Amino acid sequence: MTTRPLDGIRVVEFEGLGPGPTCGMILADFGAEVVRISRPDYAQWADPVTSRGKGLLAVDLKDPAGMTQVREAIGLADVLIDPFRPGVMERLGLSPDDLLQSRARLIYARLTGWGQTGPLSQRAGHDINYLALSGALEGIGRPGEVPTPPLNLIGDMGGGAALAAFGICAALFERERSGLGQVIDAAILDGTSMLMAMFHGMQIPLTRQDSPLGGSQPWYDCYACSDGRHIAIGALEPQFWDNLTEAIELPQQLRDRQRVPADVIRGALTAIFATRTRDDWDNRLSQLDACATPVLSVDEAMAHAQALDRNRYCERGGIAQPSPAPRLSRTPAAPSGERDGWATVERWRTAGS
Repeated sequence: MTTRPLDGIRVVEFEGLGPGPTCGMILADFGAEVVRISRPDYAQWADPVTSRGKGLLAVDLKDPAGMTQVREAIGLADVLIDPFRPGVMERLGLSPDDLLQSRARLIYARLTGWGQTGPLSQRAGHDINYLALSGALEGIGRPGEVPTPPLNLIGDMGGGAALAAFGICAALFERERSGLGQVIDAAILDGTSMLMAMFHGMQIPLTRQDSPLGGSQPWYDCYACSDGRHIAIGALEPQFWDNLTEAIELPQQLRDRQRVPADVIRGALTAIFATRTRDDWDNRLSQLDACATPVLSVDEAMAHAQALDRNRYCERGGIAQPSPAPRLSRTPAAPSGERDGWATVERWRTAGS
């Protein structure tokens, strides 16, 4: 395996679901040595994909001997990923103040939904709740209908896992100058709100009645085809709209988006796309700059020519899964092989801090 950007970085990740394991997976893909602190029975239901490249330390945190092992691992680590509600690590005697006092270089990443402070910090929540309070959910869905919950990619994975991984890398870079670690307060709500910067700057409407990117406009929406499958249309710019309407033979009198009511255009597009199968439309539109693509299942996505050309998926342990991203030209990421958690910590101990 070639050199990877985070080779030699030691990470202790506490057991969690979704954002925490995904953050750890990103770091492991880019070379970090990640060991996961888990309950003894955790391996029965752990996600094998976000667990790739990680070693397992099965520990009973109520056992003093287990806590001694955990403290030793943290004392040798560069990064700690805490996925718990505020106060849990403090009750375990593993607060940032305690750990950074003895390990000043430690980067302590706290990945939560609401953040470490504020009136909601102790409340339960999920991706849909963080999106709701960010303002993003209000703009997703069709006019006159309730907001549509998207997959938990925007909050949990984008505003949470990906930005937490970025924060860790930024702190590692800064540590090269200062020699010191720091605490990262990575709140999914904060991250989701930050990802909405363009909407604030460009003052893009964010209600279901007029959000141009949330499903309110007929030229940025999905349509059912004759076989019950769907096609996604994103012809926002005039040149793409012109290419699309010419290819699907939309009547000339319906092409002026400034004069023809949106619901009239939507009705015409709905009728037209219902006349052919999804793949028929794909064959007709795929060679045009019309921003039209078939809506694929995951299995179809893995078999698509673009995915195959770029090796977008790989197989590990008999499970097809996404390859690491983004792609670095000289030191690319790659999933690590199997790792023995206890052997990894022993190697850290032998090598020293």
